[in-house]
Amino acid sequence: MFDLLIQGFAAVLSPQIFILMVAGVAVGIVFGAVPGLTAVMAVALCLPMTYGLGPAAGISLLIALFVGATSGGLISAILLKIPGTPASIATTFDGGPMMEKGEGAKALGVGIVFSFLGTIASVAALAFIAPSLAKVALSFGPHEYFAIAVFSLTLIATLSSGSMAKGIFAGVLGFAVSTVGIAPVDATTRFTFGQVELNAGFSILTVLVGMFAVAEIIKVAETSRNPVIGAPPILIKIKGFGFSMAEFIGQIPNATRSAVIGIVIGILPGIGAGTSNIIAYIAAKKRSKTPEKFGKGTIEGVVASETANNAGIGSAMIPLLTLGIPGDAVTAIMLGGLMIHGIQPGPMLFLTQAPLVYTIFAALIVSAFLMLLLEFWGLRIFIKLLAIPKHILLPVILVLCAVGAFGLASRVFDIWTILAFGVLGYGFVKAGIPTAPFIIGFILGPMAETSFRRGLQLSRGDYTGFLTNPISGTFLVLAVVSILWQAYSEYRSTRRPAAVNLLKMGGEE
Repeated sequence: MFDLLIQGFAAVLSPQIFILMVAGVAVGIVFGAVPGLTAVMAVALCLPMTYGLGPAAGISLLIALFVGATSGGLISAILLKIPGTPASIATTFDGGPMMEKGEGAKALGVGIVFSFLGTIASVAALAFIAPSLAKVALSFGPHEYFAIAVFSLTLIATLSSGSMAKGIFAGVLGFAVSTVGIAPVDATTRFTFGQVELNAGFSILTVLVGMFAVAEIIKVAETSRNPVIGAPPILIKIKGFGFSMAEFIGQIPNATRSAVIGIVIGILPGIGAGTSNIIAYIAAKKRSKTPEKFGKGTIEGVVASETANNAGIGSAMIPLLTLGIPGDAVTAIMLGGLMIHGIQPGPMLFLTQAPLVYTIFAALIVSAFLMLLLEFWGLRIFIKLLAIPKHILLPVILVLCAVGAFGLASRVFDIWTILAFGVLGYGFVKAGIPTAPFIIGFILGPMAETSFRRGLQLSRGDYTGFLTNPISGTFLVLAVVSILWQAYSEYRSTRRPAAVNLLKMGGEE
C-alpha cells in the first residue's frame, strides 16, 4: 500500500500533471466563486481536454477542478453573501455577517483552512474505509431515503430563528416548488401551465442564484448609493489565516462532527454537499454553547459548512470507485472520464488498476494542498474586491449570474427564472422569512417524494413498511421527536417573556 501511494505521488508530481493540477485548482476556484458556475460545469467543460491525456493526467485534472470549485464557493458566500455553489449555502449564514463586522478576512481564512481539513478527512475515509462504507450505503433503499429526507426536513425549525411558522411556510413552499414538472415514477406533468420549459422543473442552480444572488443584489442596490450605509466595511488587518491557535483548537470537535456528517452524506448517492453543509450547520448550532450567535457572525457556522462540503469530495468517490455508482453529479462526469480511458470502476478496480487508484488518492491530497496555497495567496486579493463600488460591482455580478443560468441549457427561460426567484427572495427578506428552509425543502423534496412512492411500490401500498423497517422507522421516530422538541422550545421561549412581564408588573404594584 505504501509503495503504491509513493508511485501515485510520483505520478501526480511529474511536471506535466502537476502543472495541469495547478491550473485545474485555479480554474475550479474561479468557477466556485462566480455565482451561477459550479463544479459540475467546470468538470463537464474540461472533460473533452482529457481525451488526449493519459488516465492519470486526465483524472488528476478533473479531481483538481472538483476540489477547487467546491472550496471556491466560500469566496462569494462570505464577501457577497451569495453562495458560489450549492455546497456553500450555509457558509453565507455566518460568513456574510462576519464580513459586515469587518471580519471578512478572518472568515475567509477559517473557511480555507477547514475546507482543506475536510478534504483531507474525506481522502482518509476514501483510502481506509471505502469498501465498508459503500456496502452500508448500498443497503439503503427507498424506505431509508424517505425517512432520512423527512428527518432532515424537520430540522427546518432550527434555522427558523424568530418564527417557526415562517420557517415551516418557507420549507413547505420550497417543497411545493420542487414538484413542478414531470412527476417521478408515473411521469405525470404537474403545474407546468402548458410551458414546455417547465417540464424538467426548476434547476437547483437557478433557484439558488435567484434566491441568494439576485435577491442580495436587489437588497444591496437599495443602499449602494448611500455613502454611509452602502460603504464597504472596515477590514481588520490579519496575520496568517486571521485566527488564533486557540480558536483553531476550540473548533476541532465541531470540525470533526461536520467532517463525519459530510463523509456519511457524501457516500449516499444523489444527496451531496448541497445538503450536507446545511445539516452540519444545524448540528453545530444544536451542539453549540452559544447558539444565539449563529446567523450573526460566528466562525462555528463557517467551520461546520466548509468542513462538511469538502468532506463530501472524497466520500462521493467511494461508491464510484468501489461499486461503479457515482455519488453526485460531478462523480457521474468522472465516471464518464474513467470509461473514456477504458477503466471500469467497481470492486475489481482495486485489484486490476491499483496504481491508478492510489494516483487518485495522491491527486486528492495534492489538490487539497494546492487549494490551500492558492486561496491563501489570493486572500488579500479577494478582500480588495470589497473596495469596488457597489453600483459597479452589482451589475457585473448580475450579468455573471445570467451567463451562468444561460449556460445550464442555453435557454433564455433560465435567465427569467433567476429573476423571478430573485424577486421572491427579496420578498422573503422584506417579510422576515428565512431563505434556508425554502432551499432545504426544494433540495429534499424530490428525494422524499420519489423514495416515498418507490417505497409504497415495494411494500405493495402498505404504509407500515416505513415503520417496520428498522432504519427508516428509527429516523421517522427521530423526526417526530424533533418536531415535538422544537414545538416545546418555541412554546417555552414565548412563555418566558410573558412570565418576566408578570413579575415586573407585580414588583411595580
